[in-house]
Amino acid sequence: MSDQSAQLEWRDEKIPVSTRFDDPYFSLDHGLNETRHVFLAGNDLPNRFAPGFHIAELGFGTGLNLLAAWQAWDAAGQSTPLRFTSFEAFPMSAEEMKRALTAFPELSEYAERLCTAWAEDPTLATLEGIKAEVILGDARETLAKQDWTADAWFLDGFSPAKNPELWDADLMSGVGMHTNAGGSVATYTAAGFVRRYLESAGFEISRIPGFGRKRHMTVGHRPVK
Repeated sequence: MSDQSAQLEWRDEKIPVSTRFDDPYFSLDHGLNETRHVFLAGNDLPNRFAPGFHIAELGFGTGLNLLAAWQAWDAAGQSTPLRFTSFEAFPMSAEEMKRALTAFPELSEYAERLCTAWAEDPTLATLEGIKAEVILGDARETLAKQDWTADAWFLDGFSPAKNPELWDADLMSGVGMHTNAGGSVATYTAAGFVRRYLESAGFEISRIPGFGRKRHMTVGHRPVK
């Protein structure tokens, strides 16, 4: 197995768990509800959706967050494609992704399109209906090369205690530099050092109730000057 591939085991035959980081890819309680609570509601979506809206993400994983955002975008009646850019260092295979996403039958129409495109090209160059791109490699290197800014960020790496590389000060600074004024960030973690790094990156940070058994999560926005 390639060192750059996802290394998985399956809990209850349906929930993928990273053996590299000893962490599940989505909530054991209800992954889709967690995505909607943390990343959509945490960024005040779909209320902020508008033509040209751009979501960026650290940690593509199963693609669940993309699918939830895509479904919400369509449900909001947006007629132009959502832009969604994600960073992933250890991509799943298309077969693993398809197996994982069977846990969310209400997303099956979108999941089928995603998995087909992923099998063809994991940068999602062939995925139609959404302007999506997955940038493969270490985000600490690849984010700095991007020339865009996003309206909302989903920070969804594995637990900061187990995957500190995706939460370090320089990377959070890069997130700030790649966020529009008035843009937002949300993450499931309430780790103090993550909040401090995001504040140093220019976000006004709040700790709010988390999903399920998680007491708190983190949201923030970049002030309009």
